[in-house]
Parts: sequence; structure tokens; C-alpha cells
Amino acid sequence: MPSITFAPDAPITSTSDAIAQEARAGLNATPKTLSPWLFYDEAGSHLFEQITELPEYYLTRTERGIFAANAEGILREAALGQGPSGKLTLIELGAGTATKTGILLTEAVRQQGSVVYQPVDVSETALDEATENILANIPGVTVRSQVADYTREALPLNRLVETRTLALYIGSSIGNFTPEDARDVLRNLRAQLLPGDALLLGTDLAPGNGSSKTIAALLAAYDDAAGVTAAFNLNVLTRLNRDLGADFSPANFRHRACWNPTQSRIEMHLESLLAQRVHIPANASGGALTIHFEAGESIHTENSYKFTSTAVEALLASAGFKKTRSWQDSQHLFAVTLATAV
Repeated sequence: MPSITFAPDAPITSTSDAIAQEARAGLNATPKTLSPWLFYDEAGSHLFEQITELPEYYLTRTERGIFAANAEGILREAALGQGPSGKLTLIELGAGTATKTGILLTEAVRQQGSVVYQPVDVSETALDEATENILANIPGVTVRSQVADYTREALPLNRLVETRTLALYIGSSIGNFTPEDARDVLRNLRAQLLPGDALLLGTDLAPGNGSSKTIAALLAAYDDAAGVTAAFNLNVLTRLNRDLGADFSPANFRHRACWNPTQSRIEMHLESLLAQRVHIPANASGGALTIHFEAGESIHTENSYKFTSTAVEALLASAGFKKTRSWQDSQHLFAVTLATAV
């Protein structure tokens, strides 16, 4: 996966500028890369929602199960020491359609009577769907959404008087970043929180270390039999064609997932099936670009790092958080960790 850029080389004035800059930088690099945020146009967001329901994709249903079993304890633990109003404000990074978050919001309303929820995501379509679903199904929630890249932009922290902020970063999204960038993402979040605010972090656990997870099951989660993950990966080429006028032929690439044990991560690639050239016309970010691919050469589109409990605690500490408590499923596939800003 490409490193997440926190300080772009040139000012980004629109989403199309950001896409153009990312494509030019990544496709000119060796090896070629594209950042995973490019997955999430309208089609990609819908494909990802389909992925979360696949039988091979254990992550979403396992984390949902942890929330269903422990929501009351998670919210009460996060609220310890809060102001006399007894309320939390929830903000979520990379919220998507917030399907799992509804479990926590429902419990927050039960405990508090009402809750303000601030979802942040790069996909306006996903946020619109999340807002519609939450307002229709969970009375007592006030939604204040913001389309933003939380790795670059300040968070919309609408802090209420005498409340504590609980930041949600769930779904193992932190695993899409290199270890250094994961630390920087959490440091950026910590800089906008007050001491005593809390973070709920979802992480996929690495095979071994007490987990029943196998490498085969891990690979299947990123290369499902129905080909939905392949379509999700290939859709990034369709997006570049649409948004930049590129002439990728998705049929000339194949989805490939592999396990990198040294880095403790799943890697996703788009592998060129033949020697070919792809063109991107001139735009505000630069002149016309021709990209050469050899047969078998790939574009590295995503990493998904897998963690040990020790690694999670060390990551949190490096970003200014202290672990409070962790919850896992019975097979130790996934962990949800609550930490306090110190």
C-alpha cells in the first residue's frame, strides 16, 4: 500500500485534484501503487458493503458480535469520569454506512436518553445512507456528518458542554496504514481530543498468538469465491477512467491477494495480464501520462495489517493513548480496544 500523505506537495482544491495527484504519484512509482481511499466512489462503497456480508469475510460479523455482546460495558467504561451530564458524544472515522455503529448508538441512547453522532468519511454516498438509516431506526440520535479525509483534515469535533468524546475507529481500518502512518493517524486524532476523551479501536488479529485463524481463512476473506472483492479492487481502474479520462481496460488486470508474514499483512494487487500501455490525459495536476506495464507487473492497492494484542497496546501508547480494556470474540479473531487520551 502507498503511504498515506498528510501534507500534499501541492494544494488540493477538489476531489478530482486529489485523485489526479494520487494516480500520478502512485503509477509513476516503483513498484506502482494506488491508495485504498480511491476504492470508495459510489460503486466501490456499495461493493464494500457486499463484501462485509460475504461468508468468507469474518471481520464485520465478528466485530458486530463483540458489540452486540458488550455494548453496555463498552459505553459505560468509556463514560467513566465524564461530566455531570453523564453523556458521551460519538465521532467515527471512516464511518461508511455505519451499520455496526447502530448497536453502539442504540445503547448510548438507552443509557443517556440521546446522543450526538458525528460520522466522517470520504464517501458522501455512504454518509447519506448512514444518516438516513440511523435517523429512521434509532430515535434520539442527532447526526452531524462531514465528508472529509480524516488523515489530512481537522475533525468536526462539535464538543458539547460537560460531555466526553468517544472516537470510533472500527472495522480494522487502522490496518490499511503502514505502522508509521497508523501512528500518525492516531496522533492526529489525539491532538484534537482532550485528556480523558476515549478511543474505541477495532483491529483484526494475526494468526497464531492464541487465535484460531488460519492463513487459508485469512486469504479467503480477501479473495472470495463470488469475486466481489475482485470487482471491488478492479473498480478503482473504472474510477480512474471516469474521473481522469484514463483508458485502463480492467479485463487486462486480475485481482490478487497474498499474505506477507514478515510484515503481518494481507496485500491486494492488480496484476497486469499482458504487456500494455495506459494513458492518462493532461489535467490540472500535470501533462499527459503514459504508463507502461509488463506482463505480471502489479499495482499495489491495499494492505491490511494484522495485530497482536501487544502490538495494539504499543501503537496506542505511541499515539498518546492508554489502553483501558479490550474485548475479543471466543475464537480470538478480532479485538475491540478502548483507550483513554492521556
